[in-house]
Amino acid sequence: MDGRISNIAQVASLRRYHLAGGAQDRLEVIDCDNGKLRFLLNVSKACDIMQLYHKGQNVSFISKNGFTKREAPFLNRFEGGMLYTCGLDNTGDREGYEMHGRFHNTPAEILRAECNEDGITVEAAIRDTSLFGQSLVMRRRITSALGSDHLIIEDTLCNEGFRDEEYCLLYHINVGYPMLDEGARILADPAEYFARNDFSRENAETRYEISASVPNQPECCYYLSLREPQIALVNERLGKVFRLSYTKDTLPYFLEWKSMASGDYALGLEPSTTMLDSSFAYKTVAPGAKIGFRIDIAVEEI
Repeated sequence: MDGRISNIAQVASLRRYHLAGGAQDRLEVIDCDNGKLRFLLNVSKACDIMQLYHKGQNVSFISKNGFTKREAPFLNRFEGGMLYTCGLDNTGDREGYEMHGRFHNTPAEILRAECNEDGITVEAAIRDTSLFGQSLVMRRRITSALGSDHLIIEDTLCNEGFRDEEYCLLYHINVGYPMLDEGARILADPAEYFARNDFSRENAETRYEISASVPNQPECCYYLSLREPQIALVNERLGKVFRLSYTKDTLPYFLEWKSMASGDYALGLEPSTTMLDSSFAYKTVAPGAKIGFRIDIAVEEI
């Protein structure tokens, strides 16, 4: 260690605690700070990323619901957050299934949580099991080097059962103010795109533009067939760029969700195993098989 540093906490830290008060009461959190990026992991909710800060500035969309441990209908509890993982039983809105699946609402088992000279490492297991049914385990590894602009999520889906199992997965990555603001723009290189609904189709020319907030404006959603598994949001006024890359072999689809509505001002960048609605389709994992997924998030100054 550098002789000027008495304790690693002078330059980076990892702290575990429970939130108190209101709907968030008793949520378990791992608060990670690498000296440049600070990210809060929601242990009570699949070790998803509650919030991300770059040099003290918020990057994430946090909905008016805030964070909650209580059970409630999806629209009354969806917090957004930097990462809300959807699956493994469902993504989207399908009859007979919880909106965006049950994965996010499953508490994680923490296997490792360290902050040292090599950086921050958190490893967790999230289990999706049923008597006489599936035995799926997602092994999640989140890492960030000291002083780095990057945060890496490596997920490995393991079928610990004795039969083929169906699964789906969508990484709902949500950007909010001040990273998301009027004049920001999305940098994408799609071979083609498809609008999910009529309003999206009517506004397709501005699909990569971020406007001011508009009261009661409907959301837009697009499927982007990206040539390379990467996309960015540039905010020149803020002087920062948000970058996302992912494993296209295991996440072949990508959705852009854009809500410019006042009070619900958000951008969702969503790698997925499947399309939604009538085009939804499961993947299959064989007994004993493992399937890997990787998400790389970076926030850089320009």
